[in-house]
Amino acid sequence: MIYKNFKDIKLSSLGMGCMRLPTTGGDVSKIDEEATEKMIDYAIANGVNYFDTAWGYHEGNSEITVGKILKKYPRDSFYLASKFPGYDISNLGKAEEIFEEQLRKCQTEYFDFYLFHNVCELNIDGYLDDKKYGDFSYLLEQKKNGRIKHLGFSIHGSINIMNRFLDAYGDHMDFCQIQLNYLDWTLQNAKERVSILKERNIPIWVMEPVRGGRLANLEEKHSKALTDARPDEKPVAWAFRFLQSIPEVTVVLSGMSDFEQVNENIKTFSEDKALNENELKLLMGVADDMTSKKTLPCTSCRYCTSYCPQRLDIPRIIELYNEQSFSGKGFIVSMAMENTPEDKKPSACIGCRSCEEVCPQQIKISEMMSDFASTL
Repeated sequence: MIYKNFKDIKLSSLGMGCMRLPTTGGDVSKIDEEATEKMIDYAIANGVNYFDTAWGYHEGNSEITVGKILKKYPRDSFYLASKFPGYDISNLGKAEEIFEEQLRKCQTEYFDFYLFHNVCELNIDGYLDDKKYGDFSYLLEQKKNGRIKHLGFSIHGSINIMNRFLDAYGDHMDFCQIQLNYLDWTLQNAKERVSILKERNIPIWVMEPVRGGRLANLEEKHSKALTDARPDEKPVAWAFRFLQSIPEVTVVLSGMSDFEQVNENIKTFSEDKALNENELKLLMGVADDMTSKKTLPCTSCRYCTSYCPQRLDIPRIIELYNEQSFSGKGFIVSMAMENTPEDKKPSACIGCRSCEEVCPQQIKISEMMSDFASTL
């Protein structure tokens, strides 16, 4: 197992995400404890020491199952992470109540790592309004008391949302968890997120390294191109090798659902085989080909915004349009659009095409706005 230094401890580069544990009867709330225990036991025996759960995973049962299984191991032999569920704004102001219940569910006296969960357009104002809700102050107090060893946050919101959170709380954040993979390097502008965190010297934790399995099941032409370049590696391993090529990445979380996934991922993380320059170029070519037919080639130069009479954040709208075009309308698009003022949504575009006259990529922005507004 590869290990990364974090402050005064060593963390397994592969962390076990506990959001997609095996279940029974097709019910996400009914975790197959026997199968999960076998997976966790094998992971620990092969060097994995980081386990990531959360309040809402498996409808609240992930924390219970993970805590029960880990209880048989010495507490100082693993690192446990959970999160404050501010993605549900009804939980704002309930940090103490929820934190105490999480400790009980996980059968532990402290969390090694604890996160503000899913900082986004929906909750950023609440997360930052500590005077009203007090969640940040409470969690910071628990850190001072040793009940939280390291405090961080995960984010699915825009770059602007990320910067707002960091400007307010960045000095107190020990790590940040972002969606990072070779597809989202440009599709969700993960490259800029890495740059921002690097500048602030905040270590990166990775979620969705294979984009919910999408990068484990490539088209035959893409799979062949990668296999030809590295005959001894499966295409899914390339997703992890890409992350090993980014120095700022400390922990890669994989939401493993069965024993075979645990076994394969441990084999991959038994050695560091970062991609060379030619391999990175090949992989980026695969990513570009995967998205080119469904997405628009916006480079976020922002020439368009200077000429928009409606003052729309056109690059951000295109980013969300691309996400929807590639993935279907998921929670990222819904979350962002539901919390965008009506006069800043795609429907506010008046079709003047001033933006199109200065777009270096010659994107038909007005048509995109109309299509996006109709879909939403």
